[in-house]
Amino acid sequence: MFPYLSDLIEYLFGFSFSFPLPMFGFMVALAFVAANYLFVLEMKRKEGQGLLFSTKEKVIVGKKASALDLAGNGLFGFVLGFKVLAVILDYNEVIKDLPGFVMSGQGNVVGGIIGAAILTYLRYRDAEKQRLPEPKEVEKVVHPYQYVGTMTFIAAIGGILGAKIFDTIEHFDQLIANPIDTIFSGSGLSIYGGLIIGGGAVLYYAHQKKLSLIHVFDACAPGLMLAYGIGRIGCQLSGDGDWGMPNYNEMPAIISFLPDWMWSFDYFGNISGVDLGAPGRPVMSDGFMYEGNAWPTPFYETVMAFIITGILWVSRTRIKIPGIILSMYLAFNGVERFFIEKIRINNDYDVFGLQATQAEIIAVVMFLGGCFGIWYFIKSSKKKATS
Repeated sequence: MFPYLSDLIEYLFGFSFSFPLPMFGFMVALAFVAANYLFVLEMKRKEGQGLLFSTKEKVIVGKKASALDLAGNGLFGFVLGFKVLAVILDYNEVIKDLPGFVMSGQGNVVGGIIGAAILTYLRYRDAEKQRLPEPKEVEKVVHPYQYVGTMTFIAAIGGILGAKIFDTIEHFDQLIANPIDTIFSGSGLSIYGGLIIGGGAVLYYAHQKKLSLIHVFDACAPGLMLAYGIGRIGCQLSGDGDWGMPNYNEMPAIISFLPDWMWSFDYFGNISGVDLGAPGRPVMSDGFMYEGNAWPTPFYETVMAFIITGILWVSRTRIKIPGIILSMYLAFNGVERFFIEKIRINNDYDVFGLQATQAEIIAVVMFLGGCFGIWYFIKSSKKKATS
């Protein structure tokens, strides 16, 4: 297992060093970069086809930095310095649980003050360099793809917040027992919570910028699926607890040429510090008896996510009806997650007498929404064509 990026680098290149960058966090960052890239490509293509349009915005140039700007930079600098100096001064302790440290209230006040002073000054100096004797209003052209960076940032912040909220709801008993540790823990994130809250925030922003929402969501669907797959690579490499139930089945002969870990894996040395046992040494975990034989569900999700991404990417230029790509994304995502939940470990809810996990419930809603969307958008397209 590779809890930190430095572990993977040492494994691949034999170069040993200690750097507290969690593998999962690194892969999530890479996922956002990849999604942003595909999103930009699609927004440019849709603008070229006349489906999205550039706009003109009036901005004031040459004015001095406002108190709000300076305060915002100062706050960000304080948080950054507060954490960074604490990492430097207490590295050996922080590295033991970097996500937990980041989410906690621990830090160094002196570092925060230094960080706030530096970023406030840099913002002030930048504004002074561009300052004019008399600020003036100018009109600039803004292309749709130029909003993607902001939308990606909004999706990241909203996604992390939503993921934490949904995970906290799913583990409500832990919240009641220890609310502070549960809320500020660096672990525990629900991908669907991030998708719903992050997606909603992006929807609102795109609406504010008067962009065609259906084309924006069609454009971001392939990137979202790719990001999901890359994020699951982080889960698999670090062993963050997203593995499945025990797998006592023999590997089918038809796939016997594959490595054993693709069928059953012990996640030895995982970042969660969970012992899943070994053959002949059973261990109880999450109510299941393991002998080093968990389903590697993050790996399966990565494979399925990449396949779905490929389907969406190929289909995007062939399907001309707006909304279909988004609907396909919802349907495929729902199917993928619903079936993977059958071998994953999650809390069950009682829904009309049936037992289902939070992810299964949302997956069914997504699948039905996707199927309805395909029917609705095709019907609307035919209606427009006949009229």
